[in-house]
Amino acid sequence: ETTLSFEKDLGILRLAEKCNGAGECRRSHLSGGTMCPSYMATRNEQDTTRARANILREYLTHSHKSNRFDHEEIKEVMDLCLSCKGCKSECPSNVDVAKLKAEFLQQYYDAQGVPFRTRLVANFTRSQRWAALLPSIYNYLIKQDFTSRIIKKIAGFAPKRSLPALYRTTLRAWFRQYQQMPRERKVLLFCDEFTNYNDTEVGIKTILLLNALGYEVRLAAHQESARTYLSKGLLRQARKIAYHNIQALAPLVSQEMPMIGIEPSAILSFRDEYIDLMRGNMQAKAEKLAQHCFLLEEFLAAEIEAGNLQKEQFDNSEKRIIKVHGHCHQKALSSMTYTKKVLSFVPNCEMHLIPSGCCGMAGSFGYEQEHYEVSMQIGELVLFRHCAACPKMLG
Repeated sequence: ETTLSFEKDLGILRLAEKCNGAGECRRSHLSGGTMCPSYMATRNEQDTTRARANILREYLTHSHKSNRFDHEEIKEVMDLCLSCKGCKSECPSNVDVAKLKAEFLQQYYDAQGVPFRTRLVANFTRSQRWAALLPSIYNYLIKQDFTSRIIKKIAGFAPKRSLPALYRTTLRAWFRQYQQMPRERKVLLFCDEFTNYNDTEVGIKTILLLNALGYEVRLAAHQESARTYLSKGLLRQARKIAYHNIQALAPLVSQEMPMIGIEPSAILSFRDEYIDLMRGNMQAKAEKLAQHCFLLEEFLAAEIEAGNLQKEQFDNSEKRIIKVHGHCHQKALSSMTYTKKVLSFVPNCEMHLIPSGCCGMAGSFGYEQEHYEVSMQIGELVLFRHCAACPKMLG
């Protein structure tokens, strides 16, 4: 019995068997696309999408263990999967290896136990919540060479990586002090854990932007997005969080008041993993909620299309040339076209999409000591060269 629902694929084995071996996952970075970033860097057959599907197909079919996922060979082949979800949209058979990996990890942990670092990363929100009580002290500790090295060594993170700092306040705390004028058009902003604690300024700017464009912004009482649990394969904990969020948000979100998200991997989980984590009536409720969950760019692009936004609402005093690197989940589950449409709508703004795949970070992947070199190789394929040429980046 799987934690995620594979009903639409007639089971997890059938999803793995959808791989027909065509080898589209063996493309290089020169041909564009995201799939498969680790193979693009290593050029190793073991690191292809089809290798991961094949290893699962082999052991789910021929293993004699009661837990057919409990094999080191599967773990070894799955190790460099970044869960970028490029395969979900770019594979001709749409084999979602990120979903296969998440299910494998949960089943493997059931047999072997959950590693310390996995628990540490999965409980990111809890640690940030405590650290946010004294953000200046926390930031001092993670930025000082001596204490930073100790923290990274305990966590198993690469020494060359910088740890994410806290903003001086949380987005929720800022919002409680912020006063906005009532407006007829209302939107619900999903306050994901990364924006709430680390990229708070992006959240503040988003609220100010929406207000300036004529929308009243509301925040709801909900839990974290569960993205860290999903990325590390702790699906049962992710299911509890998803269940709470669906119950809390389903009565509030509608066509009249859509829910907007900033961090793609957080808001798009409502349209992807949340549905697969649920069963029966709750799955139907998740699917209905998903219909009204949008990235900020998706929402603004739709409003432009509907004629609800005008070019005159934007500052046109300065010419801007913007290069954008797209988030992997946005490319796989949505489209960068919305970002291009919105930025191109702004007067005097020239927007270019960088033809890059994955940046190599993929959540905690790029932090992990044994994955640092591969993550850097992935970034260097396309993205880093563009960063060097254009130091001001919008990601």
